[in-house]
Amino acid sequence: MKLIIAEKPSLARNIAGAIGNMKKYPRYFEGGDYIVTWAFGHLFSLADIENYSPNPDGETRWTMKNLPCFPEKFEFELKKNSDKTVDSGVKQQFDTIKELCLRSDVNEIINAGDADREGEIIVRTCVMKTQCTDKPFMRLWLPDQTEETIRQGLLEMKEEASYDNLAKEGYARTFIDWLYGVNLTRYATLKSGTLMRVGRVIVPIVKAIYDRDMQIRNFKPDIYYAPYSMTEQGGGEVELTSKQKFDKNELSKAQELCVRYNEAKGVVTSKKVKKDTLSPGKLFSLTKLQNVLGKKYKMPMDESLRIVQGLYEKGYVTYPRTNSEYMATAEKGKVKQILSAVEKLGYPVKFKDGKTIFDDSKIESHSALTPTYKIPDKTALSEDEAKVYSAIMRRFVAVFCSEECVAQKNEIKIDVGGMEEFVLKGTVILEPGWTKYDDYNKKDKILPNLEKGDIIDVSFVPKEKETSPPKHYTIETLNNYLKNPFREEKANAQNEDDEEEYRAIFEGLELGTEATRTGIIENAIKSKYIALKKDVYTILPDGENLIVSLSRMGISMDKYKTSYLGQALKKVYKGEITVKDSILITQKEISRIFEKTQSSAEKDTDDGFVGDVVGVCPRCGGNVVRTKFGYGCDRYKDGCKLSINNVILDRVISVSNVKLLLETGKTSKIEGFVSKKTGKTFSAVLKLHDDGVVFDF
Repeated sequence: MKLIIAEKPSLARNIAGAIGNMKKYPRYFEGGDYIVTWAFGHLFSLADIENYSPNPDGETRWTMKNLPCFPEKFEFELKKNSDKTVDSGVKQQFDTIKELCLRSDVNEIINAGDADREGEIIVRTCVMKTQCTDKPFMRLWLPDQTEETIRQGLLEMKEEASYDNLAKEGYARTFIDWLYGVNLTRYATLKSGTLMRVGRVIVPIVKAIYDRDMQIRNFKPDIYYAPYSMTEQGGGEVELTSKQKFDKNELSKAQELCVRYNEAKGVVTSKKVKKDTLSPGKLFSLTKLQNVLGKKYKMPMDESLRIVQGLYEKGYVTYPRTNSEYMATAEKGKVKQILSAVEKLGYPVKFKDGKTIFDDSKIESHSALTPTYKIPDKTALSEDEAKVYSAIMRRFVAVFCSEECVAQKNEIKIDVGGMEEFVLKGTVILEPGWTKYDDYNKKDKILPNLEKGDIIDVSFVPKEKETSPPKHYTIETLNNYLKNPFREEKANAQNEDDEEEYRAIFEGLELGTEATRTGIIENAIKSKYIALKKDVYTILPDGENLIVSLSRMGISMDKYKTSYLGQALKKVYKGEITVKDSILITQKEISRIFEKTQSSAEKDTDDGFVGDVVGVCPRCGGNVVRTKFGYGCDRYKDGCKLSINNVILDRVISVSNVKLLLETGKTSKIEGFVSKKTGKTFSAVLKLHDDGVVFDF
């Protein structure tokens, strides 16, 4: 008997349906030569810090006494509920998997986890925990869940060892994220007194939105002038905007240039008219699909992923968590099969070949997201399912459309006195072709009827313009940033050269992956760090506090650090370094943060941990304790009002200075205060005054 372990019940049902004639038992199917059971996604999670380094005082509260924690060996345990008890359903399902693995008539085990690094380690971990090591272990890799693909996949399985590097990358990612998340979340929470979710990917995502919103908030618009002319000639408008810019104090210079331009007039130096075919966009990766759905329907990423995952599990689309917009050359036969099904719907499609569609060099694990040959009944889809499926289908039809989109492109160049050349461009769609099926939002732009040598009357005047602030991140622009945070933001033409984008993906420069980004962004929203309204992201007060607090603590989780670790994961996948090497890189980074904390007291920047007693209250003799907001007397309920902020004018007030203040009434001279009025830094001594402190210059 062959035991297939699927990642989820839905996949197990589809596999059982494809095999056929299988009897359903509690928690598994059996029939013929196969047994099919399932996990519920992750049945196991990494054990918590207390399993490796118990609190020496036996307390269950978080403490600095067992931080940082670097396990010699990571241990997986069955997932627990919030009350720390093992989930009964999870235990029952694992017990079933273990019993089936150890059954004497089972002579082969098959990993049918989702076709990615997470799915790879989910089933591996289950099998590892059964301690069943003496049976052949195979891998069922499914690009979609149609019956034909499942049956074909069962005939073409590879040994599980062929996917060892993918598993190593998956485990390395799990260990690294645990090290960062557990150590730094506890550290930052103990330091601030507020739960702070610190993760390898969530922090740089929140920071990107924070930085953009701070740029917008602090933006001061400025006036400038640009020579501008609008006249009518050749049956249309001749609109010319100069590239010359003059600041608000140079109006007279702008006027002088306008006079010279008007005296010179304009001459048409060239006119080009040509017919051209416009190419459709590429097939969808998950991110590009989410960009379209977010822009068109304001559909949040978690919602679009949930819907497309459901369509995949029903067999209507291919594996969704793909980062590629290309098909593998080996899939040409599969594409022809899909086209045959699509053609029956009445779409004008034909098979096309070429590097813009088939390119093995731009596929890491999965090809682009496409429909399968299994076409759903539209009445069986919900309204949102129909939107998502339609977007995928229409893009597929556009790419393989047999009707070309033909356009007339015009370009007119106008020279003004040899001082500046202006270029007018217009495009008119002559034959719509694929634009009838996929979105194409550019409107026809008709140029005036001008010919080479025509003299153009111009009427330049200085046009007052205002500099614009950056725009908030949208679903599309944030996704584009996360795919390559080191590329300058620009409007993405549908068929721009994407070599740089794929290089960034394959090197691990992206922040998160197609499989993880959606969940991490949703976690940031649930944590109230960021907000999503329609398709626009903004920072929230808790998000601001997170970024500012981490900066003060010396925790740098920016795009550079996260990409550095992402590159390490790719090196594990390529076999260039080991899982242990990647863990050591992470441990060094975390150790630097804790070492910095230990030495920060000497640098007068350590404000201690919430709950620390820092001295005796000079007012009433009570204890002065570090709180969420600073330092305060623990006899506040008895009326003592002594309170000292831990941050004053952007300067951390250290424990050492507070101790000095309590003992002598004054701190030492503190440098680095920032004036709210001027923005300049200054130095001062703090002294006790009434129930707080004042500056003593």
